[in-house]
Amino acid sequence: MIKKIEVVAAAILSQSGQQLFIAKRPDKAHQGGLWEFPGGKKEQNETAVQALTRELHEEVGIVINEPTPLIMLEHDYGDKLIQLDVYCVKTFSGEPHGAEGQETQWIELADIDQYSFPDANLAIIDALKKTFL
Repeated sequence: MIKKIEVVAAAILSQSGQQLFIAKRPDKAHQGGLWEFPGGKKEQNETAVQALTRELHEEVGIVINEPTPLIMLEHDYGDKLIQLDVYCVKTFSGEPHGAEGQETQWIELADIDQYSFPDANLAIIDALKKTFL
């Protein structure tokens, strides 16, 4: 049976919604070297928002306020099925940075197609474009 993994991720946006904070996956990781939306695996007995709050604090050093749902999707990688719950985060305290040593940067949302993301993220990018561009 294929393993199902529940994951949360955030599109961390500037107040205008025109800039987006992204992180680069470590070269040795699954889908290594590609850009991604910060987040991680949901732990047992955690809600999606609790997991997102924890992951964003650990990974990028921010405390989030009022995340809003953007899209929920599933992606089959063959060896595992990822259920991805994605939120928009526009209000937070702290300055996002690579708290785990990962490369990060703010980009213009309009320039997102210049960055390589895992296939599972393409629907997220489309949802962001439809919502903010």
